[in-house]
Amino acid sequence: MPARDPAFPYRFTHAITRAPATSIIRGLRAVDTGNPDLATLRAHHATYIATLRETGATVIELGALEDFPDSVFVEDTALCLPEGAVVMRPGAPSRLGEAAEMAPHLKALYAEVRTVDEGHIEGGDILVTGREILVGRSARTDAAGIATLARLVADWGHHLREVHTPPGVLHFKTDCSLLDAETILSTDRLAASGCFAGYRVIPVAGGEEAAANTIRFNDLVLMPEGFPRTRDTILAAGYEVREIGNSECAKLDGGMSCLSLRFSPRQAAHKSVVPNT
Repeated sequence: MPARDPAFPYRFTHAITRAPATSIIRGLRAVDTGNPDLATLRAHHATYIATLRETGATVIELGALEDFPDSVFVEDTALCLPEGAVVMRPGAPSRLGEAAEMAPHLKALYAEVRTVDEGHIEGGDILVTGREILVGRSARTDAAGIATLARLVADWGHHLREVHTPPGVLHFKTDCSLLDAETILSTDRLAASGCFAGYRVIPVAGGEEAAANTIRFNDLVLMPEGFPRTRDTILAAGYEVREIGNSECAKLDGGMSCLSLRFSPRQAAHKSVVPNT
Protein backbone atom coordinates (compact mmCIF):
# COMPACT_ATOMS: atom_id res chain seq x y z
CA MET A 1 0.00 0.00 0.00
CA PRO A 2 1.58 3.34 -1.04
CA ALA A 3 2.23 5.84 1.73
CA ARG A 4 -0.74 8.17 2.16
CA ASP A 5 -0.21 11.92 2.12
CA PRO A 6 -1.35 13.16 5.56
CA ALA A 7 -3.01 16.12 3.81
CA PHE A 8 -5.18 13.90 1.59
CA PRO A 9 -8.42 14.59 3.52
CA TYR A 10 -8.33 18.27 2.50
CA ARG A 11 -5.99 18.64 -0.50
CA PHE A 12 -7.86 18.04 -3.74
CA THR A 13 -7.22 18.23 -7.46
CA HIS A 14 -10.84 17.71 -8.50
CA ALA A 15 -14.41 18.39 -7.48
CA ILE A 16 -17.76 17.41 -8.97
CA THR A 17 -20.83 19.62 -8.65
CA ARG A 18 -24.30 19.46 -10.17
CA ALA A 19 -26.50 22.36 -11.24
CA PRO A 20 -29.65 22.79 -9.13
CA ALA A 21 -32.82 21.64 -10.88
CA THR A 22 -35.95 23.78 -11.01
CA SER A 23 -37.63 20.85 -9.21
CA ILE A 24 -35.55 21.66 -6.12
CA ILE A 25 -38.59 23.39 -4.65
CA ARG A 26 -39.89 19.84 -4.04
CA GLY A 27 -36.71 18.87 -2.20
CA LEU A 28 -36.68 17.05 1.12
CA ARG A 29 -36.51 19.05 4.34
CA ALA A 30 -36.83 18.33 8.04
CA VAL A 31 -38.76 21.54 8.74
CA ASP A 32 -40.59 23.56 6.12
CA THR A 33 -39.28 27.13 6.23
CA GLY A 34 -40.37 27.94 2.70
CA ASN A 35 -39.13 27.07 -0.76
CA PRO A 36 -35.67 28.16 -1.88
CA ASP A 37 -35.42 31.05 -4.31
CA LEU A 38 -33.89 29.47 -7.39
CA ALA A 39 -32.13 32.59 -8.69
CA THR A 40 -30.45 33.22 -5.33
CA LEU A 41 -29.53 29.56 -4.96
CA ARG A 42 -27.94 29.53 -8.42
CA ALA A 43 -25.94 32.65 -7.60
CA HIS A 44 -24.67 31.09 -4.36
CA HIS A 45 -23.84 27.88 -6.23
CA ALA A 46 -21.85 29.79 -8.85
CA THR A 47 -19.83 31.52 -6.12
CA TYR A 48 -19.18 28.17 -4.47
CA ILE A 49 -17.85 26.69 -7.73
CA ALA A 50 -15.70 29.77 -8.45
CA THR A 51 -14.18 29.52 -4.98
CA LEU A 52 -13.24 25.86 -5.47
CA ARG A 53 -11.63 26.75 -8.80
CA GLU A 54 -9.73 29.61 -7.17
CA THR A 55 -7.65 27.01 -5.30
CA GLY A 56 -6.44 25.52 -8.61
CA ALA A 57 -8.76 22.51 -8.64
CA THR A 58 -10.59 21.19 -11.68
CA VAL A 59 -14.33 21.49 -11.09
CA ILE A 60 -16.63 19.30 -13.17
CA GLU A 61 -20.10 20.79 -13.46
CA LEU A 62 -22.83 18.27 -14.20
CA GLY A 63 -26.20 19.24 -15.60
CA ALA A 64 -29.39 19.46 -13.58
CA LEU A 65 -31.51 16.34 -13.01
CA GLU A 66 -35.13 17.41 -12.97
CA ASP A 67 -36.31 13.97 -11.86
CA PHE A 68 -34.28 14.30 -8.66
CA PRO A 69 -35.09 17.49 -6.71
CA ASP A 70 -32.23 17.01 -4.21
CA SER A 71 -29.57 16.14 -6.80
CA VAL A 72 -27.60 19.36 -6.25
CA PHE A 73 -26.41 17.70 -3.01
CA VAL A 74 -23.95 15.40 -4.77
CA GLU A 75 -21.91 14.49 -1.69
CA ASP A 76 -24.50 11.95 -0.59
CA THR A 77 -24.01 9.87 -3.75
CA ALA A 78 -20.41 8.71 -3.28
CA LEU A 79 -17.27 8.49 -1.17
CA CYS A 80 -14.16 9.51 -3.10
CA LEU A 81 -10.79 8.29 -1.81
CA PRO A 82 -7.34 8.39 -3.43
CA GLU A 83 -7.50 4.68 -4.24
CA GLY A 84 -11.01 4.61 -5.70
CA ALA A 85 -14.61 5.70 -5.34
CA VAL A 86 -17.56 4.01 -3.65
CA VAL A 87 -21.10 4.67 -4.89
CA MET A 88 -23.45 5.11 -1.95
CA ARG A 89 -26.97 3.75 -1.37
CA PRO A 90 -28.97 6.72 -0.03
CA GLY A 91 -31.43 6.13 2.76
CA ALA A 92 -34.05 8.46 1.29
CA PRO A 93 -35.94 6.41 -1.37
CA SER A 94 -36.39 9.44 -3.62
CA ARG A 95 -32.60 9.83 -3.82
CA LEU A 96 -31.58 6.29 -4.79
CA GLY A 97 -31.46 7.18 -8.47
CA GLU A 98 -29.00 10.01 -7.87
CA ALA A 99 -26.24 7.55 -7.00
CA ALA A 100 -26.82 5.60 -10.21
CA GLU A 101 -26.58 8.85 -12.19
CA MET A 102 -23.24 9.68 -10.56
CA ALA A 103 -21.63 6.26 -11.12
CA PRO A 104 -20.62 6.71 -14.80
CA HIS A 105 -18.95 10.03 -14.06
CA LEU A 106 -16.86 8.42 -11.33
CA LYS A 107 -15.93 5.54 -13.63
CA ALA A 108 -14.65 8.08 -16.14
CA LEU A 109 -12.32 9.52 -13.49
CA TYR A 110 -11.30 6.51 -11.39
CA ALA A 111 -9.75 3.20 -12.37
CA GLU A 112 -11.79 1.49 -9.65
CA VAL A 113 -15.34 2.24 -8.56
CA ARG A 114 -17.19 0.04 -6.07
CA THR A 115 -20.86 0.08 -5.06
CA VAL A 116 -22.68 -0.30 -1.75
CA ASP A 117 -25.26 -3.01 -2.43
CA GLU A 118 -26.54 -3.73 1.07
CA GLY A 119 -27.97 -1.39 3.66
CA HIS A 120 -28.17 2.38 3.29
CA ILE A 121 -25.51 5.04 3.59
CA GLU A 122 -25.12 8.66 2.53
CA GLY A 123 -21.96 10.71 2.11
CA GLY A 124 -23.20 13.36 4.51
CA ASP A 125 -22.65 10.88 7.33
CA ILE A 126 -19.00 10.22 6.42
CA LEU A 127 -16.04 12.23 7.74
CA VAL A 128 -12.61 11.25 6.40
CA THR A 129 -9.77 12.33 8.69
CA GLY A 130 -6.04 11.80 8.48
CA ARG A 131 -6.23 8.55 10.43
CA GLU A 132 -9.68 6.99 9.91
CA ILE A 133 -13.12 7.24 8.37
CA LEU A 134 -15.85 8.19 10.83
CA VAL A 135 -19.38 7.17 9.81
CA GLY A 136 -22.39 8.36 11.76
CA ARG A 137 -25.48 6.23 12.21
CA SER A 138 -28.49 8.35 11.31
CA ALA A 139 -31.97 8.21 9.82
CA ARG A 140 -30.25 7.93 6.41
CA THR A 141 -27.33 5.62 7.26
CA ASP A 142 -27.81 2.23 8.93
CA ALA A 143 -25.59 -0.47 10.40
CA ALA A 144 -25.75 -2.65 7.27
CA GLY A 145 -24.63 0.23 5.05
CA ILE A 146 -21.73 1.03 7.37
CA ALA A 147 -20.64 -2.61 7.46
CA THR A 148 -20.76 -2.80 3.68
CA LEU A 149 -18.65 0.33 3.29
CA ALA A 150 -16.11 -0.97 5.82
CA ARG A 151 -15.72 -4.12 3.75
CA LEU A 152 -15.37 -2.19 0.49
CA VAL A 153 -12.56 0.10 1.69
CA ALA A 154 -10.63 -2.37 3.87
CA ASP A 155 -8.17 -3.48 1.19
CA TRP A 156 -7.46 0.16 0.37
CA GLY A 157 -6.04 0.47 3.88
CA HIS A 158 -8.80 2.59 5.41
CA HIS A 159 -10.05 1.98 8.95
CA LEU A 160 -13.71 2.79 9.49
CA ARG A 161 -15.24 3.69 12.88
CA GLU A 162 -18.98 3.84 13.52
CA VAL A 163 -20.23 6.76 15.59
CA HIS A 164 -23.67 8.24 16.20
CA THR A 165 -25.40 11.33 14.88
CA PRO A 166 -27.27 13.32 17.57
CA PRO A 167 -31.05 12.83 17.66
CA GLY A 168 -32.86 15.21 15.35
CA VAL A 169 -29.73 15.97 13.29
CA LEU A 170 -29.95 14.92 9.63
CA HIS A 171 -26.35 13.90 8.94
CA PHE A 172 -23.20 13.44 11.00
CA LYS A 173 -21.51 16.26 9.07
CA THR A 174 -24.43 18.57 9.73
CA ASP A 175 -22.70 19.03 13.09
CA CYS A 176 -19.00 18.77 12.22
CA SER A 177 -16.34 19.24 9.58
CA LEU A 178 -12.63 18.67 9.07
CA LEU A 179 -10.29 21.66 9.25
CA ASP A 180 -7.12 19.63 8.89
CA ALA A 181 -6.03 16.04 9.45
CA GLU A 182 -6.11 16.42 13.24
CA THR A 183 -8.61 19.27 13.77
CA ILE A 184 -12.39 19.10 13.71
CA LEU A 185 -14.96 21.89 13.93
CA SER A 186 -17.90 20.58 15.94
CA THR A 187 -21.06 21.53 17.76
CA ASP A 188 -21.02 20.96 21.50
CA ARG A 189 -23.85 18.43 21.26
CA LEU A 190 -21.80 16.20 18.94
CA ALA A 191 -18.42 16.65 20.63
CA ALA A 192 -20.02 15.76 23.98
CA SER A 193 -20.46 12.19 22.73
CA GLY A 194 -16.70 11.70 22.88
CA CYS A 195 -16.47 10.64 19.24
CA PHE A 196 -13.58 13.05 18.61
CA ALA A 197 -11.34 11.89 21.46
CA GLY A 198 -7.73 12.33 20.39
CA TYR A 199 -8.50 15.13 17.95
CA ARG A 200 -8.19 18.87 18.40
CA VAL A 201 -11.77 20.16 18.51
CA ILE A 202 -12.72 23.74 17.67
CA PRO A 203 -16.22 24.50 19.01
CA VAL A 204 -18.97 26.14 17.01
CA ALA A 205 -20.36 29.19 18.80
CA GLY A 206 -23.58 28.65 20.70
CA GLY A 207 -26.58 29.47 18.54
CA GLU A 208 -24.50 29.07 15.37
CA GLU A 209 -24.80 25.29 15.04
CA ALA A 210 -25.56 25.65 11.32
CA ALA A 211 -21.99 26.86 10.83
CA ALA A 212 -20.59 23.43 11.70
CA ASN A 213 -20.81 22.18 8.13
CA THR A 214 -17.82 23.76 6.40
CA ILE A 215 -15.26 22.29 4.01
CA ARG A 216 -11.50 22.57 4.06
CA PHE A 217 -10.60 22.67 0.37
CA ASN A 218 -6.87 23.09 -0.21
CA ASP A 219 -5.91 26.35 1.52
CA LEU A 220 -9.42 27.65 2.08
CA VAL A 221 -12.14 26.91 4.62
CA LEU A 222 -15.51 27.49 2.96
CA MET A 223 -18.26 28.24 5.45
CA PRO A 224 -21.82 29.56 5.23
CA GLU A 225 -22.09 33.30 5.75
CA GLY A 226 -23.96 34.74 8.68
CA PHE A 227 -22.09 33.14 11.60
CA PRO A 228 -19.56 35.78 12.72
CA ARG A 229 -18.49 34.26 16.05
CA THR A 230 -17.66 30.89 14.54
CA ARG A 231 -15.95 32.60 11.60
CA ASP A 232 -13.77 34.60 13.98
CA THR A 233 -12.90 31.46 15.96
CA ILE A 234 -11.74 29.68 12.79
CA LEU A 235 -9.75 32.73 11.71
CA ALA A 236 -8.12 32.97 15.13
CA ALA A 237 -7.05 29.33 14.80
CA GLY A 238 -5.02 30.30 11.73
CA TYR A 239 -7.22 29.23 8.83
CA GLU A 240 -8.12 31.26 5.75
CA VAL A 241 -11.90 31.54 5.59
CA ARG A 242 -14.23 32.24 2.69
CA GLU A 243 -17.90 32.84 3.47
CA ILE A 244 -20.44 31.61 0.92
CA GLY A 245 -24.17 32.39 0.82
CA ASN A 246 -26.18 29.34 1.86
CA SER A 247 -29.59 30.70 2.81
CA GLU A 248 -31.47 28.77 0.12
CA CYS A 249 -29.74 25.42 0.44
CA ALA A 250 -30.24 25.67 4.20
CA LYS A 251 -34.00 25.53 3.60
CA LEU A 252 -33.37 21.98 2.33
CA ASP A 253 -30.95 21.05 5.14
CA GLY A 254 -27.97 21.56 2.79
CA GLY A 255 -24.55 22.97 3.62
CA MET A 256 -21.07 23.49 2.22
CA SER A 257 -20.01 19.84 2.07
CA CYS A 258 -23.27 18.67 0.46
CA LEU A 259 -22.63 20.57 -2.77
CA SER A 260 -19.54 18.77 -4.04
CA LEU A 261 -17.57 15.57 -4.28
CA ARG A 262 -13.92 16.38 -3.59
CA PHE A 263 -11.04 14.09 -4.52
CA SER A 264 -7.57 13.45 -5.91
CA PRO A 265 -7.64 10.11 -7.75
CA ARG A 266 -4.39 8.17 -7.43
CA GLN A 267 -5.16 5.98 -10.45
CA ALA A 268 -7.22 7.85 -13.02
CA ALA A 269 -9.34 6.03 -15.55
CA HIS A 270 -7.83 8.03 -18.45
CA LYS A 271 -11.20 8.51 -20.09
CA SER A 272 -13.24 11.60 -20.81
CA VAL A 273 -16.17 12.32 -18.52
CA VAL A 274 -19.37 10.62 -19.59
CA PRO A 275 -21.87 13.24 -20.82
CA ASN A 276 -24.67 13.93 -18.40
CA THR A 277 -28.06 12.54 -19.33
